[in-house]
Amino acid sequence: MNSSLEQSFVSQLKEHQNIIHKICRLYTSDEDSHKDLFQEITIQLWKAFPQFRGDSKFTTWAYRVALNTAITLYRKKTKSINTIEFDSTIHRFAHDDYNYEEEEQIKLLYKAVHQLNDIEKALVFMYLEDKDYTEIAETLGISEVNARVKMNRIKGKLKRIVNP
Repeated sequence: MNSSLEQSFVSQLKEHQNIIHKICRLYTSDEDSHKDLFQEITIQLWKAFPQFRGDSKFTTWAYRVALNTAITLYRKKTKSINTIEFDSTIHRFAHDDYNYEEEEQIKLLYKAVHQLNDIEKALVFMYLEDKDYTEIAETLGISEVNARVKMNRIKGKLKRIVNP
């Protein structure tokens, strides 16, 4: 590959690596698994980059590749790549900013999300990232209507999990 393609890839990856880290956090439970998944997603992005035509935003394309890679590995290695435990992601707040009630709500949300299947997790993740339904649909390869319907069902499912 030519160096300009490589420079473009590295630049885009540096600018948007948080996307990959967030997906890794969603599908792994420890630092080593996170690093392994990050590396695998980066490899898959690099392999696919020459075919990236720019028809969609780089971030949309990266979400699609990263989520597909994570879900594929998650399904293959459900015993070695576990969903993340909330306790390992406890947010650190400055003393003045600490809100016990808010932390408990976040903890409940994480526990509920971890009971969802891998596709539902991906949809919730993108929804919480403030992605619109058009981008969610494009990333997950489903129709916008289907994304909305799935999200409404997931909201109901999460409500039942949180308030049985």
